[in-house]
Amino acid sequence: MANVKSAIRQIRKDAGKRVQNQAVLSELKTLERKLTALTPKDRTEAESLVRTLASHWDRAVSAKIVPKRRADRKKSRTALFLSKLSSSH
Repeated sequence: MANVKSAIRQIRKDAGKRVQNQAVLSELKTLERKLTALTPKDRTEAESLVRTLASHWDRAVSAKIVPKRRADRKKSRTALFLSKLSSSH
């Protein structure tokens, strides 16, 4: 446990940020699960979900929650998933 007053405040602040960051990551995982559950019939829904997911990844990067390369990789894989989904139709 920290002894310095500012360190105690920082620990309290970090705990709050951790909760917020976990909520963002949870939302990203939920959107990814929704996307992978779609069938080729849901192409328009998949397209909008890919756009939403890319936007969420970009916001997570700008908030420094995830590294940029991870977000780029995830966005690339979701775009690949969308193209495979539309080609299988």
